[in-house]
Amino acid sequence: MQTTEIEQELRSFLTENFLFGRDEALNDDMPLLGNVIDSQGVIELIQFVQERFSIAVDDEEVTADNFASLKSVIGFIETKLRSKG
Repeated sequence: MQTTEIEQELRSFLTENFLFGRDEALNDDMPLLGNVIDSQGVIELIQFVQERFSIAVDDEEVTADNFASLKSVIGFIETKLRSKG
């Protein structure tokens, strides 16, 4: 799966579920927590990532580094997909 496909999927999910269709409010480096999603939103995002990309997110992987911004979530997903083979 290409980076652009992952980004499109994430953007769509975040825009539809948290930004009420305002895609312009979401840039790659903007902090997600507090700006776009709350703690419940983190859970929803993790569920989406696991289901959509068929990867498991372990508890210790739910960190600010992995879920801080759109860019960091994309990087996390790419890493998980590569390690999955």
